[in-house]
Amino acid sequence: MDKMVVLITGGSSGIGRAVGNYLKAKGYTVYGTTRDLKKNAAFSDFELLELDVRNTDSIQKALGLLLTKEEQLHVLINNAGVGITGSIEETPNEAIQNAFETNFTGPLNMMKAALPIMRKQGKGRIINITSIAGKMGLPYRGIYSASKGALDLATEAIRLETMNFGIHISTLAPGDFATNIAAGRFHVPVTSTSPYKTPYEQTLQMINEDVDTAGDPVKVAKKIHNILKSHSPKVHYKVGSFMQKFSTVLKNILPGKVYENLLRNHYKL
Repeated sequence: MDKMVVLITGGSSGIGRAVGNYLKAKGYTVYGTTRDLKKNAAFSDFELLELDVRNTDSIQKALGLLLTKEEQLHVLINNAGVGITGSIEETPNEAIQNAFETNFTGPLNMMKAALPIMRKQGKGRIINITSIAGKMGLPYRGIYSASKGALDLATEAIRLETMNFGIHISTLAPGDFATNIAAGRFHVPVTSTSPYKTPYEQTLQMINEDVDTAGDPVKVAKKIHNILKSHSPKVHYKVGSFMQKFSTVLKNILPGKVYENLLRNHYKL
């Protein structure tokens, strides 16, 4: 797939930027997306297209521009996402809706737009960036877990539906990596009157510490490159520390209550 055309949503920073730079260095023709080109006027790593995954008109406009420039689209990496924290009870419905529109419906919108292009070509690759947090319902990250978990399941279905078209669709679930996701994360404010105040405060601190000490997102880029080189890619991949990846194995083999107690102990609930 070297020298093929790649489109990465959310490509102006974090994992998306790291992936774009890595693939560009490997000879791919890389385009990224951002919701606001004006805010990224100084960006020069690779070309950015203005695109909001929540808006189908925006998607069609960006893909039309891409096809005008390149005539083909071989790889779509659905990376754009938004973080969200808070107890489910106290999280506003508007914030829940935005998280799902960005993390779940957005990638579906992108696939709906890209599939006709790839089907006409007779080939294509799609990688949906999910999360290890989407493999389990994490306290105070339940909405984020649910949105990424939903994308995991939808990918399994659409992969089967499109396999006969020569299109390979996979997910890649990263653990914690050093990105700016915390800066753009929606979080329910910690209030003195909240019944969740103490455990939520502790969890927020733990999340932020994990991001501060997280790994280099280039590891995600290398994993994506390996997936793209595979002639028969799997449906699900993970990248992260040993314990982050092993936590998903434990969930599959341990009794439900035992695993739940491990989470309670980890988060000091």
